[in-house]
Amino acid sequence: MKYLGIDFSCAVESLRHGHFPEKNCLLPLVSKLLGYAIVAASTTVKLPQILKILKHKSVRGLSMISFELEVIGYTIALAYCLYKGLPFSAYGELLFLLIQAIILVAIIYYYSRPLNTITWIRALLYCALAPTILAGQIDPFLFEALYASQHLIFLFARIPQIWQNFSNKSTGELSFLTSFMNFAGSNVRVFTTIQENAPYSVLLGYAIGCATNFAILSQIILYQKPQVEKEKKTK
Repeated sequence: MKYLGIDFSCAVESLRHGHFPEKNCLLPLVSKLLGYAIVAASTTVKLPQILKILKHKSVRGLSMISFELEVIGYTIALAYCLYKGLPFSAYGELLFLLIQAIILVAIIYYYSRPLNTITWIRALLYCALAPTILAGQIDPFLFEALYASQHLIFLFARIPQIWQNFSNKSTGELSFLTSFMNFAGSNVRVFTTIQENAPYSVLLGYAIGCATNFAILSQIILYQKPQVEKEKKTK
């Protein structure tokens, strides 16, 4: 009994005989279901951040380089998972996150006009190189090295934003809901990656994501309440 690549036969047989499914039967099933749940949730994870920027017509407190690096990281991660032939439930959200991240960067560019020459060069280089990477048309050894660097890319994508939040004692237009979903998704992905027996490098990436997303989420909780109270006093 399979639906969407998920084998329910083991669990159904156990329940039919009045037994709760064994651990080695239940965990893979839960992992698959969580994987598809993450993929479904990923279709809107960055929507709160996009809507918040559009509502306030401002990118105050947002680090442009952080969001640019995030696009690069998602591109490499998606390309690597496609290259390794992992099941869609193990990486599907990367496709939707990449699309939303590109839209988000475009909006940040729009509200950060005029853009300097270096920003345009970075954007053009990405457009030139991304199709080749996503198609897997690079040397396998280089691909592994590129994916290894992807962890550092995601780490450095968060550091500028974390530092900017700390320096300003404010998280500006950062969305709590988007940051919370990023943190929750990273935690779930650690579990599903272990169950799918994905490469250790994939697991390491999600673990780093857990730590950095937690840091940003903590800053939002710490800084946004005082900021709201300050704004109320000035009105």
